[in-house]
Amino acid sequence: MTFAKNALAAFVAGLALASFALPAQAEEFDVKMLNKGEKGVMVFEPDFVQAQPGDTINFIAANPGHNAETMKGMLPEGAEPFKSKTSQDFSVTLDKEGVYGIRCTPHFAMGMVALVVVGDPSSNLEDAKAVKTPGMAKKKFSALFDQAAERDVAAK
Repeated sequence: MTFAKNALAAFVAGLALASFALPAQAEEFDVKMLNKGEKGVMVFEPDFVQAQPGDTINFIAANPGHNAETMKGMLPEGAEPFKSKTSQDFSVTLDKEGVYGIRCTPHFAMGMVALVVVGDPSSNLEDAKAVKTPGMAKKKFSALFDQAAERDVAAK
């Protein structure tokens, strides 16, 4: 009986260890493109997403007339830029760590922007902050960059 108990205990312990070795499941995040949301008019909701490499961001065209587009200079090195069609849902899986600045092309001047941080933002956070943006977008990005920096410091 002792052998059977020991074998069973070893098997259970092996299963427990194996479960820690399994890769984490990728997550999906839904970001609504809205005419009006909690933070005002012409917004992405949420406008800040903390993701990990391999996670998928679903941009949901909750209201017509919006799209999601990466911004030049606000993209990790080696990441592929994207631009969705207006008034259509769009999904993208992000594999490169860093900061992704997102804008709605038609409503960029009105400050319709979002920030997606994949893993460690430090690879391009300072470069993204240096990108020139118009008034409302600049103000919103400033607050979003502060969130990214706070999370970066907390992670270290």
